[in-house]
Order: sequence, then structure tokens, then C-alpha cells
Amino acid sequence: MAEPKPKRRTKAEQRAESLEQILDAAEYLFSQHGLHGVTLKDVAQRVGVHTSLLHYYFADKKELFDKVLARRAPVTIQRRMEALDAYEREAAGKPTVEGALRAYLDTDLDLYSQADEGWRHYGQLGALVSNTPEWGAELMDTLFDDVVLRLIALLRQALPDCPEEDLFWGYHFVTGALMLTLARTGRIDQLSGGLCRSDDFAAVKDRMARFMASGFLSVCRDRAGARETTAG
Repeated sequence: MAEPKPKRRTKAEQRAESLEQILDAAEYLFSQHGLHGVTLKDVAQRVGVHTSLLHYYFADKKELFDKVLARRAPVTIQRRMEALDAYEREAAGKPTVEGALRAYLDTDLDLYSQADEGWRHYGQLGALVSNTPEWGAELMDTLFDDVVLRLIALLRQALPDCPEEDLFWGYHFVTGALMLTLARTGRIDQLSGGLCRSDDFAAVKDRMARFMASGFLSVCRDRAGARETTAG
């Protein structure tokens, strides 16, 4: 019996595959060199296509960059939103700081540790973008504000007496630690003489939420106590 002929891909499928290859290549290059360190020609060469194909899909490099950053964002946002919602139901009105942070942090750490290398490039890109106000901050705000504010709302339930500004400062420190982890700079590897590894997400997951929760509790308790003393 003759072997069935392989199904010929439609033009739409071919275009979708080409677009994914372009986005994958751009994601890697942007994660290593940033927006200004990459040209459309660099991306085209990595994919093995002519630069004109990139101009077919994107008006300019900034549009390509924005599409790269936005492509995976819905996945991590949805995962964290679902984890925060599930934890709130489980907590039944009595959430803890560590519980809320674990829902937010551990969900993302699981994604970046278990998924393919593309997600690790995306994590590095996110770390770079979040520390670049010139061209990154506005886009990060647009994509991720909702899930951040969802975490803040849950922390507010866990720490009803905590001054509002301390909740936001606490998040500021949390996201800084997360971004440094996702950047995988190798700095901790060198400092610790190999005792710690920047790609050891399991070790980070075991410690980060607990460490950050202790900071929230300490600062909020002390600041609330100082406020009561002043009022008295």
C-alpha cells in the first residue's frame, strides 16, 4: 500500500510558522542585547530569511520588540491570576503574606524552570526591560499592572493594618528579586564559589516567598507600631 502523501501546509500555516520563527529569534537577540543592540537585519540573519520578510510583518523594530514582549505575557499573567484566585478561595478570608507571595512567585518560577529555553529568554528580556525606563517601563505597566495590583489586594487582606506605601515598597523589593533571578546573570555563582547557581529555580522557590514574607511582616509591624506610638 502506498504511503499517504504528507498534508501540504496552507499559506496561513506557513505564515504562522515564519512569524513564530521570527519572534523566537528576536526574543533571543533582544534578551541578550536589548532594543538598541539588535537590528532587523540581525533577526533576519538568525532566521535565515531576507530582511524584507520582517518588513512584511512589522512596521519597524520597535513594533517587533513590542510583539515579542506581548506574545508570552498572557500566559504568565493568566497562570498567576488563577493561582492568586485559587489561593484566595483556599484561604477563606484569612490569607497570609507568604501564601499570597507563593501564589504569585512560585507559579512563575515553575513556568521558567520547567518550560523550554524560549521562556528563559523571555525571563531575561523581562528583567532587562523592567530596568530600562527609556523604552521598557511603559510597556511593562501596560501588560502586567493588573496582576500586580491583584497581588497587592491580597497582601492588603493579609496585612490590613500595614501602611499602604509599605505594601507597594514591599512589592518593589519582591519584583526586583524576581527580575534578578530571571536574568540569570551568574553573579551568585561566582560570589558563592559555585555553592549557589543562578539557574537553580528550585532553590529560589524554596526561599524567596518565605524571605520576602518576613520582610513584609517586619516592616509593616514596625511601621504600624510607630504610627500608633505617634498617635498616642
